[in-house]
Amino acid sequence: MVTVSLIALCSLPTQATASETTVVAEAQYFMADGDTLAQAEDTVLQRAKRKAVEEAGMYLESTFLDVEKSAGGKSVQTSSLEIRTIAAAVTKTEILESRRSFDNDRPSFYVRIRAVVNLEHLQDAIRRRHSEQQMAENFRRLQKENSELKAQLRGLKAAPAGVRTLTIEPPGQTRHKEQAQELVDRAIATLNFQQKIELASRAAVLDPHDADPLVVRGQTYLKLASTAYSNNAKLSDYSKYVDNARMDFDRALIIDPKNTWALLGQGDVKTWLQRHDDAARSYEEALVLDPLFDIARHRLSTIYTPQAHKLAAAKRWEPALAVLQKLLGEHVPDSWVFDHKAAYLLRSDIYKKLNQPARAIDDLSVVLRVEPADTQVLLTRAKLYRAQLQGHLAKNDFDRACMLGSKEACRELP
Repeated sequence: MVTVSLIALCSLPTQATASETTVVAEAQYFMADGDTLAQAEDTVLQRAKRKAVEEAGMYLESTFLDVEKSAGGKSVQTSSLEIRTIAAAVTKTEILESRRSFDNDRPSFYVRIRAVVNLEHLQDAIRRRHSEQQMAENFRRLQKENSELKAQLRGLKAAPAGVRTLTIEPPGQTRHKEQAQELVDRAIATLNFQQKIELASRAAVLDPHDADPLVVRGQTYLKLASTAYSNNAKLSDYSKYVDNARMDFDRALIIDPKNTWALLGQGDVKTWLQRHDDAARSYEEALVLDPLFDIARHRLSTIYTPQAHKLAAAKRWEPALAVLQKLLGEHVPDSWVFDHKAAYLLRSDIYKKLNQPARAIDDLSVVLRVEPADTQVLLTRAKLYRAQLQGHLAKNDFDRACMLGSKEACRELP
C-alpha cells in the first residue's frame, strides 16, 4: 500500500505573466512496495508538481467563485475549488531542495519546488475534470444500484414465497466483529510494522470470516520486504515476508474472492516472485471488479510497459502493440494518461516505424493534452506533421517548443 504525505506551503502564488503564476510547493513520499529509488524520486517530484497545480487552482478559482458560510455567529468566506491534481499545467519546474531519509525504518523522499503553472491550461483541465468527475459519480451510483438490485434478486430466489428468514448471531459474535474492526483501524493508523502485524493478527482471530485483517497484515509483510530490499538485505532475509504475505492474501481471497485489495496484494506478491503474467491477471481481475481502481491500473503499467519495450527492442512490433493495447485500450481517461506516458510514447514510436504517422501523431497528441510543455514530444510531433506536409501544424509545434527553450526547435523555424 502506498503512503503519501503532501504539505502545501502557506504562501500566496506570485504572478509570472498574464496567464501564468508561480507556486512553491513541497511533498514527502514514503517508498512503496516494489518501488525503485528512481521511481520513488520521480513520484515525489510529480506529487509536488500536482500540489503546485492544486495551489494554483485555488488561486485561480478565487477569481470567479466565492462561498460564504455562517457558523456559531461568525461568517466565513472561502474561495476554492476541489480538483484532482493535474500535472499538465506545469510549464517549468525548479527544484529548491531535495533529500532522502528514513522514517520508522521506511525510506522517505522529500522535495520542495518552484513551479510555473499556466492558468489557461489549468482552466481547460478543470473543465475536463468536472466532466470526468460527473461521469465517475454516475458510474458509482449505477454500480451501487446494480449491486442492490442483484442482492434483492438473490434474496427473492433464495427464500420461498411468504417465508421470512431471521438470522440470529450467537451471543458475543457481533461484539467480536466490532472489536476486530477497531483493531484493523488501529493497525492501519499505526506506523510501527510490528504493531500493525500484532493488531491485524488479533483482529483475524476475533473475526475469522473478515478478509480485511489479512489484507492489512499481508500489506505490512510486503512493506517489510520492500524496506529490507532497499537496505540491500539478502533474499533469505526478506523472502519469509513475501511468503507470509502470499498466504495472507490467498486466505483473504478464499474468504472474499471479490476483494480488490486482496487481488492487488496477490498481484504484488507475484511481482516479487517475478511471475509478471500472473501478477497482471490479478490486477486485471481487480480492475474488472472496480474499473476506477487506480492503483491496480498503475501496477499494470509497470508490468506491460517494460514488456512492450523488450518486444520493441527485438523489433517484434505486432506483439508489442498487443501488449500496449491491454494497457491503453480504446480510451484512457486524462487522469490516467500521465502514468501511461511512457506507453503512449512507445506506441507512437512503433507506429512511426510501421509507417503509420497518423496513429503516431494521435498518441503524441494524447500525451501533450496532459503535459503540453514537453518539448521533446512537441518536437517529435512537429517533424511528423512536416513529413505529412502539414506545415502550419508543424510550425505551431516548433514555435511552442522553441518558446519553452528547445534550441533544436528554434533552428527548425524559418
